[in-house]
Amino acid sequence: MSGKPKLIYFNGRGRMEPIRWLLAAAGVEFEEFFLDTREQYLKLIKDGSLMFQQLPLVEIDGMKMVQTRAILSYIAGKYNLYGKDLKERALIDMYVEGITDLRNMIILFPFSPPEAKEKNLALILERATHRYFPVFEKALKQHGQDFLVGNKLSWADVQLIEAILAVEEKFPAVLSGFPQLQAFKTRISNMPAIKKFLQPGSPRKPPPDDHYIATVLEVLIE
Repeated sequence: MSGKPKLIYFNGRGRMEPIRWLLAAAGVEFEEFFLDTREQYLKLIKDGSLMFQQLPLVEIDGMKMVQTRAILSYIAGKYNLYGKDLKERALIDMYVEGITDLRNMIILFPFSPPEAKEKNLALILERATHRYFPVFEKALKQHGQDFLVGNKLSWADVQLIEAILAVEEKFPAVLSGFPQLQAFKTRISNMPAIKKFLQPGSPRKPPPDDHYIATVLEVLIE
């Protein structure tokens, strides 16, 4: 398990996408193995690779890591994207947890039953514009720096740009009332490593389609 990190998940965003984003922001190349059958998933469990029988799984530095938060914090710490001290780290953690709450709504949306889709979509917009984005708009204005914490790129910035772009796919004008976030989006998107990840042909995954949803359900549900 040496060399490039190996990411084992479905060929789609889900809970692996923030991991792809963070590795890309750190300039780290990685390999991917995509699950498309339940047999592959059960074999990972049988082999003892999935501690809690859950994906994602990342093989890195001789470890088989599970639990998205643990994987992300390890990568952030390893590549100096986790602040300069405990106070900065605590602030990054708070920001990341908030963004994760919003991202989880987006991740689960494609799996909503048809009758709940309209309601859930409206809830994503309401939470983004009234609960989450105002926090970051205010934080950027008060902090007066290019980044959320300190004066350098952190895990929180990477998570936020990913969330902004995901919400914009559903609501293109969502940032119209957030000038700080508009500037932040432009700034972070133009950082070389991020810009590269946003180009066609990168490991960034497209929005989930019917095939992705069917594959996830087939693999995970008996």
